[in-house]
Amino acid sequence: MSDVTQVFAAHRELLFSIVYNMLGSVTDAEDVLQETWLAWASRDPDEIGHPRAYLVRVAVNQALAHQSVLRRRRETYVGPWLPEPLVTSPDAADHAVRTDTLSLALLVVLETLTPLERAVFTLHEVFAYAHTEIAPMIGRSPAAVRQLAHRAREHVQARRPRTQVDPRLQRQVTERFVAAAFGGDLEELMELLAPDVTLWADGGGKSNAGGPRPIRGRDNVSRVLVSRAAQPLDGLDIQYRQVNGDPCAVLFVENAPYAVMVVDMTPDGSQIQDVYTVSNPDKLTHVPEKPSRAPLLTDGLDAAGQRAEVVGEAVAQHAGRGGGQRDEAGSDE
Repeated sequence: MSDVTQVFAAHRELLFSIVYNMLGSVTDAEDVLQETWLAWASRDPDEIGHPRAYLVRVAVNQALAHQSVLRRRRETYVGPWLPEPLVTSPDAADHAVRTDTLSLALLVVLETLTPLERAVFTLHEVFAYAHTEIAPMIGRSPAAVRQLAHRAREHVQARRPRTQVDPRLQRQVTERFVAAAFGGDLEELMELLAPDVTLWADGGGKSNAGGPRPIRGRDNVSRVLVSRAAQPLDGLDIQYRQVNGDPCAVLFVENAPYAVMVVDMTPDGSQIQDVYTVSNPDKLTHVPEKPSRAPLLTDGLDAAGQRAEVVGEAVAQHAGRGGGQRDEAGSDE
């Protein structure tokens, strides 16, 4: 392996995490990484003083360019658009990879930011880059970056208050919800769901599990879930994985991935606030194959429990977080 390839490979996971958090798409993140590699491979490494800084800057700008394409694509998207889930296998070692990817619920909130706000939020709040480091990456002054960071942080706080639900509790609630939803247990659903719960079903017009718009309210969501339970899927197998570090249910039909279900809890962890279902087959191409055994939801739980809830931690503790080892040190005011 050449030195050029080794340097890129050493930073690939960092680049993927940054770009995925900016775009919410595994497929598009991989495309951006390919473009970043081409830009990197075409340069003389001796001319680049800080390879990591260069690679991050190229990847961020490529991701910003992709944002405009993605937004146009979503204008014609059928039904609710949800981020492409990053599903990991039950292998605990697998959960140690890409730990800086944000939860699906937070990625949904980030969709409401402008591309620059989202880039700054990702770099500053998640990866602890200083404003002075971000400024040259996106061609803005440090003062402008601080304003973008402030707006993004306030926006996220308003739509997703700081919360950190115990992963074991979320696991238990996920199990109960799946059993009630597919068992048609209306009473249990009414107990689990918050009064203002929202069901987001992303089928992209290519799945019967999708819907034209979000369904809101406990009564409406419960009725929809119970009606679907009355029409069982042949060859359905429900397995448990991690999506962006959170417990989830992965549905397989005749051994092929059919849908990913993620529940998001209320701040106090007492009920389910949102249900996210991704069944667009285009967004399930990276779901790992069904294992030979049905994994327990406890598989990989310790690793998941150690993963920080980035939305709360980042927003509430951003001033005190270190940026890790980077080629160029920086500090915020």
